[in-house]
Amino acid sequence: MNSRNSRIGLTLFAIYLLLYGGFVFINAFSPTTMEATPVAGVNVAILCGFGLIVTAFIFALLYGFLCGPTEDDR
Repeated sequence: MNSRNSRIGLTLFAIYLLLYGGFVFINAFSPTTMEATPVAGVNVAILCGFGLIVTAFIFALLYGFLCGPTEDDR
């Protein structure tokens, strides 16, 4: 693994860590915010949780695309 791939991975991880940390922070210090039901009776905590899962999947695809084989590797 080269340093470019490591840098990309750590950057994506740091972004995800900030998103997850924000999710936990809101849950810990403003639970009433997470109890709101803006869409079809589904609360914000569930929506944010699914958002985090989708974000992780998108980051995995992005990492695979950015760190895939290059012309130099072929």
